[in-house]
Amino acid sequence: MQDMTPIKTAEATPRRAIKMSGKGVTVHYGAKQALFGVDLAIEENQVTSLIGPSGCGKSTFLRCLNRMNDTIDICKVGGEIKLGDTNIYNSKVDVVELRARVGMVFQKPNPFPKSIFENIAYGPRIHGLCRDKTDMEEVVVSSLQKAGLFDEIKDRLDEPGTGLSGGQQQRLCIARAIAVSPEVILMDEPCSALDPIATAKVEELIDELRENYTIVIVTHSMQQAARVSQRTAFFHLGNIVEEGQTEQIFTTPKDQRTQDYITGRFG
Repeated sequence: MQDMTPIKTAEATPRRAIKMSGKGVTVHYGAKQALFGVDLAIEENQVTSLIGPSGCGKSTFLRCLNRMNDTIDICKVGGEIKLGDTNIYNSKVDVVELRARVGMVFQKPNPFPKSIFENIAYGPRIHGLCRDKTDMEEVVVSSLQKAGLFDEIKDRLDEPGTGLSGGQQQRLCIARAIAVSPEVILMDEPCSALDPIATAKVEELIDELRENYTIVIVTHSMQQAARVSQRTAFFHLGNIVEEGQTEQIFTTPKDQRTQDYITGRFG
């Protein structure tokens, strides 16, 4: 049964500077085309939600934003994606550095099989961001504080990250992404494996993080999109049907397909 609870929409906000943009983005997995000329501008210090039915291309597009699709041999990406003024698919772009600037949090929490401390320290260490142990400790504590986790686990930093609850593991993964000072954080259904209380904590965290980061989130929950995002893009069959302020998309969509999806007629 469709949940008809009124959706609390985020406040309308003026347009911001563009942090990332995609123009004419196409994706092929072998002979199958998954994206058909997608255009999307992602605003700085805003949360942009990508919504739409399963298999519509939203996660595929998200993975284009930090070249995660490069890990799939049969995947071919066309068009242009820019971070600032840089085309991230330019052959001169260092993919490791790109993924530090555009971090990713996955659907299922995936802490490393290391201590909580080492989960956070790993990225700064491989990118050479800390001069000494004191520097590293500051980064670890600061990242855990920003992820709203430090007070819960400050006496357990030497314990395995895999020993935390699901919600805590996901916030640990967010802290791990923050530790390398990214400009953009991508989240692929970050709450789908979490219970409602853990979900609420992550949503609250997302709202706090947008002060310092640009966030793009894929979500199947329209209530979640309405709660956490300022802008929303509706994907359908590998295209963006409609994009705009979240409140407008949910209250006065311009396209009938958007209206049908939001009201539960398909999806």
